[in-house]
Amino acid sequence: MTGTFRVAKAIIAREFLRFVHQRERFIAALVRPLVWLLIFAAGFRAALGLSIIPPYQTYITYETYIVPGLCAMVLLFNGMQSSLSLVYDREMGSMRLLLTSPFPRWWLLICRLFGATIISVLQVYTFLAIAAAFGITMPAWGYLAVLPSLILGGLMLGGLGLVLSSFIKQLENFAGVMNFVIFPMFFMSSALYPLWKMAESSPLLRDICALNPFTYAVELIRFSLYLQINWTALAWVTGSTLVFCALAIWGYDPARGLMKRKT
Repeated sequence: MTGTFRVAKAIIAREFLRFVHQRERFIAALVRPLVWLLIFAAGFRAALGLSIIPPYQTYITYETYIVPGLCAMVLLFNGMQSSLSLVYDREMGSMRLLLTSPFPRWWLLICRLFGATIISVLQVYTFLAIAAAFGITMPAWGYLAVLPSLILGGLMLGGLGLVLSSFIKQLENFAGVMNFVIFPMFFMSSALYPLWKMAESSPLLRDICALNPFTYAVELIRFSLYLQINWTALAWVTGSTLVFCALAIWGYDPARGLMKRKT
């Protein structure tokens, strides 16, 4: 048990050291949501009317509405970025050395996933602090209540990134696939506009968005910030996390998975 937790500590510490030495990664993770919050929201505010829907008890500004979606955006991009670095490690050989250690492969992957999730959560809180500095605030206790939702959402999106990295063999291919996954997931969700608004123009698109796991990560964060639990979102995110993690573990299993020829 001591060795198991020691390797977990080492993997998580390695993720932190990599993040510290990649300052541009931290800045990029904040620039994307801040552009939406401070620039795009100014134009969309007049174009999109929002009715009073749970968890809100009164009318809110568009900037307030999109904050949970932008928090999920940070989790999504960082989860994919972490998986991109995993593909890089595999090409350089360091990942291969890690996976040949005597510890269970599933434990090594889960530890790496937790390390990436912790970094994602820290980035989200940095974004929330900047948003608060611009006057876009949430209930005080909501900043604490949202922590479990951020962790669960980060694990789900990081698990999805692990699944993709197990399929993709070359670093050059991963960037294209990453964009192909990120942008549809983000735009076909409730991150930027409520689903009822989307149903006014396309019921079919609304139904597709309702099947998007990212939508439920957004809603789980949204309700948690207002000290409420969206049980449907919680079930979807939990189930998706388990499925993605199981697929990632299978994909990195040399006996049955997609890594057979690599390791």
